[in-house]
Amino acid sequence: MALAMPMKDTFYISHGSPTLSIDESLPARHFLQSWQNDVFPQKPKSILLVSGHWDTSYPSLNIVQRNDTIYDFYGFPDSMYKLKYPAPGAPELAIRAKELLVASGFKRVDEDRKRGLDHGAWVPLMLMYPEADIPVCQLSVQSKRDGDYHYNLGKALAPLRDEGVLIMGSGAATHNLRALGRNSGSAGGVVPWALEFDTWLKDSLLQGRYQDVNHFQEKAPYAKMAHPWPDHFYPLHVAMGAAGETAKAKLIHHSWDLGSLSYASYQFTSAN
Repeated sequence: MALAMPMKDTFYISHGSPTLSIDESLPARHFLQSWQNDVFPQKPKSILLVSGHWDTSYPSLNIVQRNDTIYDFYGFPDSMYKLKYPAPGAPELAIRAKELLVASGFKRVDEDRKRGLDHGAWVPLMLMYPEADIPVCQLSVQSKRDGDYHYNLGKALAPLRDEGVLIMGSGAATHNLRALGRNSGSAGGVVPWALEFDTWLKDSLLQGRYQDVNHFQEKAPYAKMAHPWPDHFYPLHVAMGAAGETAKAKLIHHSWDLGSLSYASYQFTSAN
């Protein structure tokens, strides 16, 4: 059996609104559709995806043969509930990830043998890998823990990169649903607090200040406005940790929607 090509890169994708699945006007949709041609031509053996929409008390991995499509959104157009992304599960990857986490001191790691992919996983993957032929395993966040915890979660999983696994976080660079569409600074503009947080994040990542990002609640302007609850931010920390402290960050997409929802997405390239 041929050895899998090692993955030098991890990614954090801002998946924004569920309408990303059907709305052709969103630049982030076209960015994700260009993934294989323009962003990351290397085909992974399997994908470990951390989504802000699966939040548990302990790290959990889904262990299934085929992933069901979970419609964890309400009041959207009917066509969105007919979309399917029947990617194979990755049970071997799940068991390997659990081994790595336990060996790194995460004493309890749960297995979920029924759960499929939530929209934080299948919506971006449907655009990036529409063939749905790459096995996918999903890992949960623990939103009651902190940035350091999730960074260390990623660090523990780093060996998977050498085994051909693409490690990807899916969330939103800013995620305050109550503020969407309100008080834009100008017509079609971005509210100042969102712009300031988003710019701080970009500068911190591109300058390699990962510890500042781990402690964003204390370091970032408007951290609580940008992330009233951190579930959509912690997938970033996992991607950072999995790439390593000397990794180089690159902003690979940036757009806004509804005045305060940032679609900023980042690539982390490992130095070794």
